[in-house]
Amino acid sequence: MLLLFLPDWVGPVARYMFEVGLPATLKVSAIALTTSSLIGVTLGTLMTIHFFPSRALIRAYIEVWRGLPIIVTLFLVYFAAPQISPTLEFGPLTAGTITLTLWGSAQIAEATRGAVQSIPREQHEAASALGFGWSGRHLYVILPQALRRLLPPLVSLLVGIILNTTLIQVVGGAELLETAERSVERLAAPTPPEFTPGDIKAFEIYAGVMVMFFLITFPLTRLAAYLERRLV
Repeated sequence: MLLLFLPDWVGPVARYMFEVGLPATLKVSAIALTTSSLIGVTLGTLMTIHFFPSRALIRAYIEVWRGLPIIVTLFLVYFAAPQISPTLEFGPLTAGTITLTLWGSAQIAEATRGAVQSIPREQHEAASALGFGWSGRHLYVILPQALRRLLPPLVSLLVGIILNTTLIQVVGGAELLETAERSVERLAAPTPPEFTPGDIKAFEIYAGVMVMFFLITFPLTRLAAYLERRLV
């Protein structure tokens, strides 16, 4: 009913952004967070093993993908990787998901290492006394406690991933910001008969994008703050 009182251009633009851009943003974010968590927790736990070669390799992984600007990693995945092998050619959204996974897994790996090492040594000794080996000790005793401390950073990371999906727009991925830009361009040229020349709706459309991102991320930032107070 509200659309009946809005200009004619609002309905098609909103429908395009909600049906194409928003689902793509949420899908990329969900996949990137899931894969980042699996890879990051595994690597972060392995970082606590006193075996120099594995620790050095994981440390290099963390420093490379944490240290590079995300957009540089995106260009490496989207533009450079196909030059190495045609099988490494990805679409914009897939390349963005891989990029955010590399960045996110490095962040989670470092956070996991800190969380695991923050568990008192007595917990390790008690688990060993009960007959647990390294894997059993970490799986059943150490990681459940460490993951409790990891929840606030994980929620904050999800916010970062959602916001950084906007970088996929650079390579043409139809996420939320890209659909907004396409809508602005579609309304601006050629000028539709119902609009006067120069009647570009950029402010209204990008303001809508701002509101949508705020509505998605603000509850998550409050959740991260709540979890930090309760769990850490």
